[in-house]
Amino acid sequence: METVELKVEMVGIHEKRLRKCLSKLKGIEKVEVDANSQKVVVTGYAHRNKILKAVKRGGLKVDFWSAQNELLTAYASASYASYGSLRFNNFNFF
Repeated sequence: METVELKVEMVGIHEKRLRKCLSKLKGIEKVEVDANSQKVVVTGYAHRNKILKAVKRGGLKVDFWSAQNELLTAYASASYASYGSLRFNNFNFF
């Protein structure tokens, strides 16, 4: 059994679309979605490239999760909590 971590750009309704795309693949055991960090963990016997391709076919922007995503998520949440708006190097984004 393989675990695949994906970074998927999601807004509200995209989680339903994501689950529908993955339900069509054989061998998927479990799908965990964290909408705040836009992280999706898929567990099962399907190959990681097939999982990525299925989500892309559903019209979602997706890539494999990397350690850099963890750092950006932690930094963004810390900056957002301390300033009330998202800031990178004194530039406001929101």
